[in-house]
Amino acid sequence: MAEENQTLPEFLLLGFSDFRTLQGPLFWMVLLVYLVTLLGNCAIILLTQASPSLHSPMYFLLRHLSVVELLYTTDIVPRTLVDLASPYPRAISFQSCVAQMYVFVVLGISECCLLTAMAYDRYAAICRPLHYATLMSWRACTAMVGVSWLMGIITATTHSSLIFTLPFPSHPIIPHFLCDILPVLRLASAGKHESEISVMTATVVFIMVPFSLIIASYARILGAILAMASTQSRRKVFSTCSSHLLVVFLFFGTASITYIQPRAGSSVTMNRILSLFYTVITPMLNPIIYTLRNKEVARALQRMVKRQVSSP
Repeated sequence: MAEENQTLPEFLLLGFSDFRTLQGPLFWMVLLVYLVTLLGNCAIILLTQASPSLHSPMYFLLRHLSVVELLYTTDIVPRTLVDLASPYPRAISFQSCVAQMYVFVVLGISECCLLTAMAYDRYAAICRPLHYATLMSWRACTAMVGVSWLMGIITATTHSSLIFTLPFPSHPIIPHFLCDILPVLRLASAGKHESEISVMTATVVFIMVPFSLIIASYARILGAILAMASTQSRRKVFSTCSSHLLVVFLFFGTASITYIQPRAGSSVTMNRILSLFYTVITPMLNPIIYTLRNKEVARALQRMVKRQVSSP
């Protein structure tokens, strides 16, 4: 049986060291994606703050989603880039692993909740337009953002307490590029099965409950769209929802496959690819989707660019 250390162990992150020929191309790809993510999300934050036409609850929530995306990818990518630049697996201290997972869970759950709040915003605007100002008041929006962060903190604290109080082997090896919940949990040398069930049950709940609420909101929205007599009105309403729907399916789709699939059918390589997608690629795609598919954001961006070009 693995020795229970009195001192805190260091974790060895394997990353993509078993694909050494791909580490160079992966490094440049991840770096490029990260820079685009920073630029895109910073642009959304500045745009929704500076443009009066975007001072509405929907874009208030979008701005906070971009803040979460920036922090989320910054928690993972810099460390991943350093590891990709090294030909050998690199160690991460116990405290750094705890910190990375804690921030990762806080931001992941906060994003789930913010996406749910944005679905509720669309429901209120389309299905209850006469009550929209009350349902989505600035106080209500601020409360939604606050609850999103609070749920993230509660979940991260619970997960960290359950996982990092378990005994670990003397030289734990994580077959991943980050301290994710499942790979770290499965390293525990005792009480693994019971802890894995409890942690994964909580994870599934915090993924599926927001997703179910989003689906319920869009089911009501779909009913309202189908009841509209004008085809033009249907298209206009659907266009306001399409960006959010696409982001929802990108985020929840990859997260669900990663965390809800049976352990027996899981693949270490596939899990790393899926994790790379929703921790690196998705945060880059979100601002692109909202800019290209949302006419209000696109027009506001064009006005801002024109002002910058015409200014002396």
